[in-house]
Amino acid sequence: MAGRHFDEWRVGDRIVHEIRRTVTETDNLLFSTMTHNPQPLHLDAEAARASEFGRIVVNGTFTFALMIGLSVADTTLGTLVANLGYDKLVMPAPVFIGDTLRAETEVAQLRESRSRPTAGIVTFRHDLLNQRDEIVCRCLRAALLHRKPA
Repeated sequence: MAGRHFDEWRVGDRIVHEIRRTVTETDNLLFSTMTHNPQPLHLDAEAARASEFGRIVVNGTFTFALMIGLSVADTTLGTLVANLGYDKLVMPAPVFIGDTLRAETEVAQLRESRSRPTAGIVTFRHDLLNQRDEIVCRCLRAALLHRKPA
């Protein structure tokens, strides 16, 4: 099991996740169509070329989902009870087809669960960066994690 239990985390713990992912046209096309998102910026090369970006912009919800996915193996794999919510989601720079993305995580907060004595809540700050080290997505994720078995 790669993820850590609640009691194995400390505020300020940082992880630079090793897995990187180059975004493909197929990623963007399939995600946009599977989620019924007809935004021309994501699907229409001519409309995107006429925009301020000059090319197709990758679907932001794909970008967000990829950021969380890249973090799971090192944070919550096998220790998660439930994701409780996401907060302060921002996308300060666009993602384009061909960008290679990587994630970093820092523990922002720890708190005991009032309703589950065998679990606690870790708030992670996730950052997604492109190949130029620009932050393209950031959020806080509250995750309910199991405590380490006695």
